[in-house]
Amino acid sequence: MPASIEQKRLLGKLLINSTIVVETGLHIGGVEGNLDIGGIDKLVVRDPITSHPYIPGSSLKGKLRSILERFLNKPLNRESGGVWRYESDDLLGGFTEIKGNSGQSSQYIFYDGAATCELSRVFGSTGKDCWVKASEVQEAGETKNIVKEGRLGKEDSSGELYQKIKGQNAPARLIVRDSHLQEDSLKKLEKIDTGLFLTERKFENGIDRITAAANPRQIERVPKGARFKLEMVYTVENEEEAVKDFENLAIALAILEDDALGGNGSRGYGKVKFEDFDLRYHDYSKIAGGGHKFDSSMEKPPNNIRELLGLFDGKSSKVQQLLPGSNK
Repeated sequence: MPASIEQKRLLGKLLINSTIVVETGLHIGGVEGNLDIGGIDKLVVRDPITSHPYIPGSSLKGKLRSILERFLNKPLNRESGGVWRYESDDLLGGFTEIKGNSGQSSQYIFYDGAATCELSRVFGSTGKDCWVKASEVQEAGETKNIVKEGRLGKEDSSGELYQKIKGQNAPARLIVRDSHLQEDSLKKLEKIDTGLFLTERKFENGIDRITAAANPRQIERVPKGARFKLEMVYTVENEEEAVKDFENLAIALAILEDDALGGNGSRGYGKVKFEDFDLRYHDYSKIAGGGHKFDSSMEKPPNNIRELLGLFDGKSSKVQQLLPGSNK
């Protein structure tokens, strides 16, 4: 059976729960404000039912992916709206063809296949026309939609034959849920008097460097001290990869504490930290017959990022205890 249509094993799920603590005003934008005099120019995103501010899972996941992309030093091979990022164009490794301007030749940028790429197997990837080795396609038994064949030249000095194919998507192993306010934090925010519901307004001025004219604006923020529930779920398909992917995710969270979440980070917004981790593993080999002992948890879960990173000191024995299958 071709490798591309083989079913992947579902060993279990790693559940990562924590608390996101807002240390400086947080702005993750929703719809633009009204043009009323004195109105808010940029609003935060809110739950349409409760009107409570929240952190969309897509915002946090995108930030973690961007951080890990830079940490792993991935090449920029995909452009969208003038912004470049990295993607695995296919399950197999190969080259992305970047079309040159008129009169210029194409540029070929190597990418790691999603089947082995540490970034893509966690966050997923979208396929695109790309060049892969013909020999590797045959060896893997892949069923590919081949566009054409050729040799790339200086990008691959071996002179090996490549095939231009329609690349395949790879699903993400990581789910990041929307993060909602904790109950105790909600009660505290309900008591503040800012003229806004559970949030604050930040007055700013944009200054014209030539005329010195001021352009005042108001930005809505979630105040310092707000606490959100964080829940992420990682699908375990391979024991050894699960430990490495979990470590990379811990690294991305640690770097995020030194960075910023949401907009206007360079202006002091969006400093966050992560506390009170709860790590659980659902072993699906034990879920049948009543589900006895399929849910395991770490006896002394980490309280902060430094303790989370400490789980990977040495041979990751603490993580292997949480993921029983990883030391088989």
